[in-house]
Amino acid sequence: MTDAAGSFPYRLVATDLDGTLLRSDGSVSARTREALAAATAAGAAHIVVTGRGVRWTRHILDELGYEGLAVCGQGAQVYDVGAHRLLTSITLDRQLASLALAKIEAEVGPLFLAASRAGLDGEVLVGPGYAGVGSLPFVPLADPSELWAEPLGKIYIQHPTLSADELTEVAARTAGGFVTVTMAGEAIVELLPLGLSKAKGLSLAARRLGLKSADTIAFGDMPNDIPMFTWAARGVAMANAHAELRAVADEVTSSNDEDGIAVVLERLLP
Repeated sequence: MTDAAGSFPYRLVATDLDGTLLRSDGSVSARTREALAAATAAGAAHIVVTGRGVRWTRHILDELGYEGLAVCGQGAQVYDVGAHRLLTSITLDRQLASLALAKIEAEVGPLFLAASRAGLDGEVLVGPGYAGVGSLPFVPLADPSELWAEPLGKIYIQHPTLSADELTEVAARTAGGFVTVTMAGEAIVELLPLGLSKAKGLSLAARRLGLKSADTIAFGDMPNDIPMFTWAARGVAMANAHAELRAVADEVTSSNDEDGIAVVLERLLP
């Protein structure tokens, strides 16, 4: 229970960004902002937990006036937003990642690749054929050897014909002993450091605040949120969520475009 009147049942509200906190147009509604502000006024901390690295997250957090901790890069980075400082950083073993890619390609043929470099200002490299970056900043990857030139947070993979669900299954089956494979979006399959998940990053951030899994309600929309739901006391899937996440959620709320986070928080608030 919170110290403030003891009426809000969670001390930590963890929210994914894309498809969850953010609407389809990339905005956060006034209603959701107000509900989160009310939850924090009632004594709860709010932590953004996103697959995006800090470089792709920072501008959104700054626009929100967010100054707390954020978990970025699928749990690899705990970022102090107010101080603009990276508190933790977990990097991908490049030798294991190279072996994982070789095993996946031996099974399904050539992949389209992108990668997120480690660090506070880690660039995102995008190779030929990789689609879906949109307006986010990236560096074209013309020379494949450049993929391994600096420490990496993760690698993104796409296939010319396989769906993200199909590619995730193949990648996990063939390379799951070398990297963690997760699906973070409709066309986003990622190779992460072995054992990494949003739950790991969230647990590290929560510990810094003196909070525990039992204090936490989490909101998400994709399979990469499953570990976070397993860790948290309550997991709430958006109506637009992937079927795998809805299957393990404690509750399904309205969609991200219909203020699903606010719907739940408003019900819990006094």
